[in-house]
Amino acid sequence: MIKIALGTTNPHKLEEINAMLKEIHPDSVEFVLVKGNFDPIENGKTFEENSYIKAAEASKIMGIPALADDTGLCVDALNGRPGLYSARYAPDQQSKIKKLLGEMENIEKDKRTAHFVCTMTLVAPDGSKLHTSVGKINGNITYAPSGEHGFGYDPLFFIPELNKTMADMTLEEKNTLSHRARALKPMVKWIIENLA
Repeated sequence: MIKIALGTTNPHKLEEINAMLKEIHPDSVEFVLVKGNFDPIENGKTFEENSYIKAAEASKIMGIPALADDTGLCVDALNGRPGLYSARYAPDQQSKIKKLLGEMENIEKDKRTAHFVCTMTLVAPDGSKLHTSVGKINGNITYAPSGEHGFGYDPLFFIPELNKTMADMTLEEKNTLSHRARALKPMVKWIIENLA
């Protein structure tokens, strides 16, 4: 079993990634939350730079390889915002949703396109970058939140092929189709092939 530190303080993210792992490669990789004073300064100019900053700090603290992702919602009508600042767009989930809907208020239906992107970076304890993978999913921003699952912007992100928002998806669907799942699959494959 390969142990990898997960560069996040978000237990939801650990839960989601471990659930996805069961679907792809059970009993091969174990992700653990970073212990101790983990407070990286995300001042990168890209999703990849931010994911590297978090993974490098986690790896240094834990002394084992670490994986971190930087994820964002990029809305076309808002020139890609909130993008890199998705997590810091507003103080909590409700205010993020309210702010986004406010900014999108006068945008017509066919111009409400957006995508979620997730960039994952794996870093060794010496700070060297081992591997990067990117996952993306396209959708539209709804006019009101829908769904009980997920977190962040999931209740506003509608996937036309499935006719539901990310928050309406079951955990199984999300673990197969989400931007995080699409980044994690090739990453886990690389970890097993190169670190086992």
